[in-house]
Amino acid sequence: MVGAMIKKRNTDVKINSLLGKESECAGDFTAQGSARLDGRVNGNVTVTGTLILGSTASVSGNIIAEAVVIGGEVQGNITAPEKAELTATAKVLGDIATKVIVIDENAVFQGRVDMNQEVPAKKPAKTVKKTVRTGRKSAKAAIAEALKEVAEEQKRAESAEEAKEQEAEEKKTAEE
Repeated sequence: MVGAMIKKRNTDVKINSLLGKESECAGDFTAQGSARLDGRVNGNVTVTGTLILGSTASVSGNIIAEAVVIGGEVQGNITAPEKAELTATAKVLGDIATKVIVIDENAVFQGRVDMNQEVPAKKPAKTVKKTVRTGRKSAKAAIAEALKEVAEEQKRAESAEEAKEQEAEEKKTAEE
């Protein structure tokens, strides 16, 4: 265990465990408190505090921690109830479940994000269905109105054509 202090965005994180750059863990990695990993873990990572993955870190497994700052590569799902941050050097292939997410524009991320938003029960679904039904009704009404306008326009065009023909006939009769 290392009692180092790392200052990150005005928040002090006390690192309790450290896995160095040249280290490899074959199997699950579990730590109490916060941890920094710069090496390779071939298994799941569970940390009770904040997990910091350096740019040289690689995890092939799922990660569970209160908060994560990812700078390396992760092939697995991440569960971080407080916050998940992917820095410019991060490469995450998996889903992320968190309350707050920050993804640097140069980070690589393939997966889904679940931001722990409560999904309302069936009531709003009925409202949505009702709205869709109302939309259908208004669409049907709009189509009916448009067809009515087209029919009226055709009648007007036919009347105008008949009027022209009648006028032409009257001119012909007047000339004779």
